Amino acid sequence: MKNHAWWKESIVYQIYPRSFYDSNGDGIGDINGIRQKLDYLAELGVTVLWLCPFYKSPNVDNGYDVSDYDSVQDDFGTLADVEALIAEAHKRNLKIMIDIVVNHTSSEHAWFIESCKGTSNEYSDFYIWRDAREGKEPNNWGSVFSGSAWTYCASRNQYYLHCFAPEQPDLNWRNAKVRAAVYDMMKKWCERGVDGFRLDAIDLIGKTETLPDAPLADGERFGNLWRVAINKAVVHAYLHEMHEQVFSKYDVITVAETSGASTEDALQYAGFETGEVNMIFQFELVHASSENGSKWSLRKASLPQIKTILSKWQKNLEGKAWNSLYWENHDQVRCVSKYGNDKMYWKESAKMLAICLYFQQGTPYVYQGQELGMTNSYFANPADLRDVESINFYHEQVGIHKKDASEVMSVINNVCRDNARTPFHWSAAANAGFTTGMPWIAINQNYEKINAEAQRADEDSILNFYKKIFALRKKHSVIVYGTYELLLPEHGKLYIYTRELDGVKLLIVCNFTDEHTTFDVPKEFVNARILISNYQKETLADGTVMPYEGSVYSVVY
Repeated sequence: MKNHAWWKESIVYQIYPRSFYDSNGDGIGDINGIRQKLDYLAELGVTVLWLCPFYKSPNVDNGYDVSDYDSVQDDFGTLADVEALIAEAHKRNLKIMIDIVVNHTSSEHAWFIESCKGTSNEYSDFYIWRDAREGKEPNNWGSVFSGSAWTYCASRNQYYLHCFAPEQPDLNWRNAKVRAAVYDMMKKWCERGVDGFRLDAIDLIGKTETLPDAPLADGERFGNLWRVAINKAVVHAYLHEMHEQVFSKYDVITVAETSGASTEDALQYAGFETGEVNMIFQFELVHASSENGSKWSLRKASLPQIKTILSKWQKNLEGKAWNSLYWENHDQVRCVSKYGNDKMYWKESAKMLAICLYFQQGTPYVYQGQELGMTNSYFANPADLRDVESINFYHEQVGIHKKDASEVMSVINNVCRDNARTPFHWSAAANAGFTTGMPWIAINQNYEKINAEAQRADEDSILNFYKKIFALRKKHSVIVYGTYELLLPEHGKLYIYTRELDGVKLLIVCNFTDEHTTFDVPKEFVNARILISNYQKETLADGTVMPYEGSVYSVVY
């Protein structure tokens, strides 16, 4: 074993504060709600709590449009509440990682308000401004949230860049004063006691100064900025500087959201010796379920594809950099609905997915409700939606492209971010025990079946299965640090791999279908003991695998 670090041995639990627990009955989850549920989280066995943005925000993008990094959104509480949460978490040996959104701010941030006033004040160059090109936008980039990535500002007679919503103007990272202000803000949060940072959309901060047009695909009105704006070399210079100015001074966990990163990019971002971040979130598996880079163009990734992608990240980073392991987050749909069977084999497939991913090498990330097997919800019409990306897509497709409304809603239901943002199911009581008021977004109607109270009392529940997996990760170093080898790469039903370290070898067997199947058991595992399984099994000798089975076998040699 080598390169030990506490963050490699951590288990991260992501909290979307607005939907976790409402302590005051206003229908919105809050900081004190999280405080009240710390014992639940400690009992689950996680060790780091990742909090999505709780700062002051107009909530155009549910907090990912920050208007003041040093204040707390009124809906969520106060700065004193956050400091109390940090202290209470630390008493339970839970660390706190916060989301830092610094590719852009809110258009209501004081920096942007000043920047709009003219070209000669202290903040005039804090954002990315350009003159019109032939009376139109400076280039052909399209916003991630539909429409142009440029908005005209009459007071400056210029356009500003926003890779996301118009209310989310991009910061100009080429300005050293911007970088210094960001680092100072991050150090303040370290001094308040936070233990790490998740860096939102950080691969976008290094845009080239020339901002070239993006290539247009057939029928596209705007170019896809992901093709030209991410993972530029200067990003690494900025992250190295951030590491020197902030991370190196504190014992923190750091993860960078890098949507288009390859394993080669990851070795630079998160290589053990590069001095940038501990690990990255990569989207290669997410992108395998879309066509031409569009999340709205659906296709189902095959199991061999899934195995190829996950195995590539395991092998190419082994001994050189560190992986992050996630199925879900606030931007992705529920994994049991996407990769499993959320009807007949709901419990089995939810457990199998946990075994499949969390016995690989890397730091596990669990999104709130995943440990209950929470499923995708249902949104009947656009009035049910709260996600700006989905709302804009609906109006663009129906209003501009004249698509059938029901067909558009069907696509949205399959992939929209609101699937992950419906409130946590605490009990079978009204509003799933989340609030005594009117929830800010509708509760998933299956909460009477799927909720934490019922699962805590059920020894065979998904929740208690997650607890067992986390306990095993803490007990067996082979799960954290062992080498990885994929078996049967082309098998269309089974995902089988081994982990090995210091005379211990594990065989992980996962069935991604509702069919019984068999495989030839490696001789060394014929008499292996079961470490954990979602079925009552005693032996692997005949190689029979049950529908959506997930089992782990261990041998010592």
